[in-house]
Amino acid sequence: MRIIAGTARGRRLVSPGSGTFDIRPTSDRAREALFNILAREVAGARVLDLFAGTGALGLEALSRGAESTVFVDKGRSAVSLISKNIQLCGFWEKSVVLQRDLTGSLSFLQPYATACGFPLVFIDPPYKTLLAEPIILELGKGDIVSAGGLVVAESHSGSQLPAAISLFSLVDQRVYGEAGFWFYKKKVMEKERDSL
Repeated sequence: MRIIAGTARGRRLVSPGSGTFDIRPTSDRAREALFNILAREVAGARVLDLFAGTGALGLEALSRGAESTVFVDKGRSAVSLISKNIQLCGFWEKSVVLQRDLTGSLSFLQPYATACGFPLVFIDPPYKTLLAEPIILELGKGDIVSAGGLVVAESHSGSQLPAAISLFSLVDQRVYGEAGFWFYKKKVMEKERDSL
């Protein structure tokens, strides 16, 4: 597992051990395809990486010019892995790592979202948990995601996610092997459109 492109290109990341069944890294091939699609969304973005696992998605974003990434995972082993990989890539100054359970309220993220919210969010829960939809629903509360922001949810390619979830509309869907990616755009409300 390595960083595909950008300032940390080729940097090998620490992978979970064989006994760590709750962490399933996104394959290099799927990550490369995903970031080819996201190219214009990444540069200068404040990124939120939920169920971050190894941190590979958020680190790839930083390598490609994202301003910062907030990594969140509930597992101690995952938080340790993320921290090691941030160190390997030299991105400490641009990173925040939080050990939190994501199955409840996400209001704890509000202080990290600043006034404008995150323009790019990754959600990669364990496939069997079916948490992508409820997490997106929770992200629709408050201003965690910016108006027009993009939420990319990864789940098993055979999963079914709806065309709309709360304030988010499905704008694209891709499959790479067992990995499926759903791209949701947050609607821009009238009052937000007026202030743009």
